[in-house]
Amino acid sequence: MALGFLSRLKQGLSRSTAKISESIGAVFTRRKLDDAALSDLEDLLVAADLGTAVAARIIGEFRRTRFGSEVTDDEVKQALAGEIAKILAPVAIPLALDRGKKPHVVLMVGVNGTGKTTTIGKLAQQYREQGIRAVLAAGDTFRAAAVEQLQVWGDRTGAPVIFGPPNTDSAGLAFDALARAQEQGADVLLIDTAGRLHNKAALMDELQKIIRVIKKKDETAPHSVLLVLDATTGQNALNQVDVFREMVNVTGLVVTKLDGSARGGIVVALAEEFGLPVHFVGVGEQAGDLRPFDPGEFARGLVGA
Repeated sequence: MALGFLSRLKQGLSRSTAKISESIGAVFTRRKLDDAALSDLEDLLVAADLGTAVAARIIGEFRRTRFGSEVTDDEVKQALAGEIAKILAPVAIPLALDRGKKPHVVLMVGVNGTGKTTTIGKLAQQYREQGIRAVLAAGDTFRAAAVEQLQVWGDRTGAPVIFGPPNTDSAGLAFDALARAQEQGADVLLIDTAGRLHNKAALMDELQKIIRVIKKKDETAPHSVLLVLDATTGQNALNQVDVFREMVNVTGLVVTKLDGSARGGIVVALAEEFGLPVHFVGVGEQAGDLRPFDPGEFARGLVGA
């Protein structure tokens, strides 16, 4: 499975890789790493969505260790992958369920269209394969499609899905789902939420109400708040982290749709800017296409090393 995923990761990142690799190839065909070359490389990294801070950090390291050396494009890619992996390593933290909590409550947040509902379904399937009992809560009560999608995943994974009529109070539904999960001795409760950012105040109120209400049932919940980000949005993902951290205590990130993006570098910018754990990355529609984040694999896949 790991090898299969690695090949899918490389395939998924191929658009990002092409953008970076071809540019490096054009700049470095056995060339001295002088000021002009470093300036070109810095521009290339910024254009690849790694962000100005990451680009400056990598260029600073290249200047310190390789300035004046004659380098090939392959040597630059290998060194670049190493520097990117160093930045990513501190945030590559698997999502650890607290088995002392019955259930461990995971609140899934993010704007509409990032893949929250699909991510919940994929996690439910993976947990089932691991013998972990999950309950799913269809807390995005304004989108019938989200409820139906979660029910499909529930049928597929054997996980109970708690849902209500359209426009049901999402906090009340989350409370009921937690009560049901406790009664059933479930290991994890995955709560879907709405993501209508066009009315930020209403969304903030709703998310904060969900948290207040579930704390009446378990004062330690939610135990994880995962922000799901769509890699195709590029630098806008940074703004979304800012917005959701203002609303709730985001504990970790899931980055989806890397297979549809030439902006895989945004993961590096997120790591540098926020230092939040990146628990999972997604490169496709199947449950196995959502995997724990591996910084070395990702860095090599990103630059084509």
